[in-house]
Amino acid sequence: MFSSDNNIETIAQLVEQLKQYGGLKLEMLKLDATEKTVKIISALILGFVLLLFVCAIAICLSFAVAYSLGGLLGSTPLGFLCVAGIYLLLLIIVYVRKKAWIERPLVKLLAEILLEEV
Repeated sequence: MFSSDNNIETIAQLVEQLKQYGGLKLEMLKLDATEKTVKIISALILGFVLLLFVCAIAICLSFAVAYSLGGLLGSTPLGFLCVAGIYLLLLIIVYVRKKAWIERPLVKLLAEILLEEV
């Protein structure tokens, strides 16, 4: 009296639709995770390539400045020592300001990528 073939068929269709919806939702989550992973990896690769170029430029400029200072000071090793001192000072400044210059921007970038709506 309470159940009929029509009700059972409707429930079966509903269950089938729910299974299909769950499968599609899972597929969407996989694609979203893949997209975000690719974005993070591409940002890391771009950062690495840029870092390589910056290091190459810094090395060339360091040699030029060291030899120039060496000529001015009359001692090439003293010129290189001055350049090393400048790098040490820069290292200390970056270390002191690491939270503002490195951590916060990195966290912001990762949060933008990971929390981006599809």
